[in-house]
Amino acid sequence: MKRVITILIFLCVWPFSGANTQDIHFSQFWMTPLLQNPALAGANHDLKAVINYKNQWSSVASAYKTFNVSYDMKLNTKKTTSGFWAGGINVFSDKAGDANMGTTLANLNFAYHARLSEESTLGAGIMGGFIQRSIDFSQLQWLNQFDGISYNAALSSGEPAGVNSFTRLDLGAGISWTYTRGEMYMTGNDHINAHAGLAVFHPHQPKYSFYNLAEKQYLKMVANANMLYGIKNTRLSLMPGFNFYWQGPATELVLGSLFKYRIAESSKYTGFIKGSAFSLGLHYRNKDAMITSFMLEMGQFAMGVSYDINVSALKTASAGKGGMELSLRFINPNPFLYKTSARFY
Repeated sequence: MKRVITILIFLCVWPFSGANTQDIHFSQFWMTPLLQNPALAGANHDLKAVINYKNQWSSVASAYKTFNVSYDMKLNTKKTTSGFWAGGINVFSDKAGDANMGTTLANLNFAYHARLSEESTLGAGIMGGFIQRSIDFSQLQWLNQFDGISYNAALSSGEPAGVNSFTRLDLGAGISWTYTRGEMYMTGNDHINAHAGLAVFHPHQPKYSFYNLAEKQYLKMVANANMLYGIKNTRLSLMPGFNFYWQGPATELVLGSLFKYRIAESSKYTGFIKGSAFSLGLHYRNKDAMITSFMLEMGQFAMGVSYDINVSALKTASAGKGGMELSLRFINPNPFLYKTSARFY
């Protein structure tokens, strides 16, 4: 039964390996800014580095494993009245199913953030790089190879010959508005840090077929908004957010919130005491999964853990099990410093 489910899942995914391929996604979207919008490079911190890992569908098939590494920074940190430049790099690797259908992407991001006021900026960003696709056809099993009793690898699959890998140019662009005001230290905690943006990926719709056919990758649009809202004179903050993806016939909406509790403030003078906080979150991916999450922040470091609880039609086979996701982040300046200048998370 597990083998049958694996084949059925692959048959559902296989059409998307050509023209209809959908991009990867992470449940902790607040930890993958460059996958959401190139204009988020340098938007919220002077420097940010993030590592992500996701393991999905191990309960019904060979686990889908995705790694992502990103780094972005402001290129001129000196405060100016006009704005600042920023850059970043993002790399991910994804392996899916028994055939190790893989996607590797590496791109550079550049953005400029114009200052609209002391509290807000409007940024525009572009990204460019390459995307590589690969597959191991020898691991696939076809109906033509069923001899009436069992699978027989000696039988011809009857499938046309395809390439095992190919590489294509990848492009994207976006705009993002960022707003910040108030103080983030405990005795105030009246801060509001927010951003909203719109991005487009694969506008050139590159060819995406293992059979060198005319199928193309769909253009993808991403709209997202997030906020960190401090409840004045308390240790609590709310972090609501949503992401909406549109790619060809597929759409995806994720919305929910994290609830943040500040454990300790960094020492104002010595720096020996490191600020810390933890967050609990609940998000909903429309018609697919409930996402539970936990994040622990210690000074400039943060570790996030999330788990997808499957609520789609696949829950019968998956027993509600979705995917585990881990994230590790480093930012500068320290978000817990007294009257910090850091913005958003």
